Amino acid sequence: MTSQDVATRDADKESRSLPLWLELPLVIIVAVLLAFLVKTFLVQIFYIPSGSMENTLLVGDRVAVNRLAYRLGPPQRGDVIVFDGVDSFVPASQAPPSEGPVASLFTELGRTVGIVPPPDTVFVKRVIGVGGDTVECCDRKGRISVNGIPIEEPYLYPGNEPSDTQFSVEVPPGKLWVMGDHRAASADSRAHMGDPGGGFVPVDRALGRAFAVIWPQSQWQSLSEPEWARELNAQDPPAG
Repeated sequence: MTSQDVATRDADKESRSLPLWLELPLVIIVAVLLAFLVKTFLVQIFYIPSGSMENTLLVGDRVAVNRLAYRLGPPQRGDVIVFDGVDSFVPASQAPPSEGPVASLFTELGRTVGIVPPPDTVFVKRVIGVGGDTVECCDRKGRISVNGIPIEEPYLYPGNEPSDTQFSVEVPPGKLWVMGDHRAASADSRAHMGDPGGGFVPVDRALGRAFAVIWPQSQWQSLSEPEWARELNAQDPPAG
């Protein structure tokens, strides 16, 4: 290669490179867009903001949420789900106002990687009943039953009863009955029975299935299907 060829190649590189003041914002924008795509279609890291799922999930835990799960099939009994509670747990009038485009961009990036808490309209709970199920509390031993079958819930917060509220509901098609594992500290479907939605969460509001705690290291665990749910789902799979 001649010196003229080298000079020509270097000149081409210089002509193709961008000034730093322009290149850096472009790199940030591309990174945010990639994070948004991953969050929207694959996996999101979700920050646990409350103790309603203790001791399964602790305040400050980061959980991996499969955003694709419910595009392939409906939520299953026993799933730990993240959902948008607008019009079921939260009136639409209480939804947070939109941020400006720049602030929204960085907020979403922070939520995607789990360093910014979710909005107050997003919740994490466990699915107890799906469309068509009858969920009741409680039997003579204080257990919740699903379709007449008492369920054993080893994940409950120590010392908690399955429910301190008596109820009997039939879950409408396309809806979910959800409860927190820390029953005494969870404002879940039971707390919203008197609301217009009856305490039921629309299936299409489910944002994804939490499948693992990834931080802190002391909390590393997969969120497996409870035995009671595995048996019920095998006998009577939820309709899509």
